[in-house]
Amino acid sequence: MENKVNQIVDWLQVKVREAGAKGLVVGLSGGLDSAVVAYLIKRACPDASVAVTMPLKSNPRDIEDALKVIDASGINHVQIDLTETHHILFEHIQDQLQNKGEWVEGNRQLGDANLRARLRMSSLYTIATNYNYLVVGTDNASEWYTGYFTKYGDGGVDLLPIVPFTKGDIFDMARYLGVPQSVIEKQPSADLWEGQTDEVEMGTTYDKIDAYLKGQTIPDKDKEIIETMHKRTEHKRLPISQFKLPKDSM
Repeated sequence: MENKVNQIVDWLQVKVREAGAKGLVVGLSGGLDSAVVAYLIKRACPDASVAVTMPLKSNPRDIEDALKVIDASGINHVQIDLTETHHILFEHIQDQLQNKGEWVEGNRQLGDANLRARLRMSSLYTIATNYNYLVVGTDNASEWYTGYFTKYGDGGVDLLPIVPFTKGDIFDMARYLGVPQSVIEKQPSADLWEGQTDEVEMGTTYDKIDAYLKGQTIPDKDKEIIETMHKRTEHKRLPISQFKLPKDSM
């Protein structure tokens, strides 16, 4: 694990130099993945890294856990409360579409959740611009394969340092780095709505996804869920489709 961590830290430092940037920033949710990334960027850029907490109708425990990570890692911290911003924007959009008679109530929860993720992304890039830092993502291999991230939300980043690692790997890395135990033990959640947990929303578990990615046998039900998620979210992992003019029209 020491070797893996050192390789990631070296890679982050190279990417900062290549970009002509000064440091690294990560959004800190109070969850495992973002905690691990906070520790990694603190190692890579000890005096030029920042963790940003962005509460938005968040579970108070998540903020408490994020602050534990900040205290334990010693990383610089900025907090941006997005609750009012999200409320104003989402309600305005809803009002305008309702006035047109085109509001789809059944899509409310997903629209609300994705706006949260995209407001957080916008906030991170604004802060990154201030410091001339790169935005570091927190997706692991399990989330990347299943597409369990918001396009242009938590998927909108400059660097993905832990994407080769399964959720199980991230637990091991967290223990090695000294992430607070309360963060390691909590149920994974993207903090998209009250009571939301990753595994309940996906319909399978990270253990099953990790096993699938390692080529191990898992129940057919879980295999079908994982493969369906992968196919449905392929657009998230591909470059933006571009229309190309036929050669004879150029």
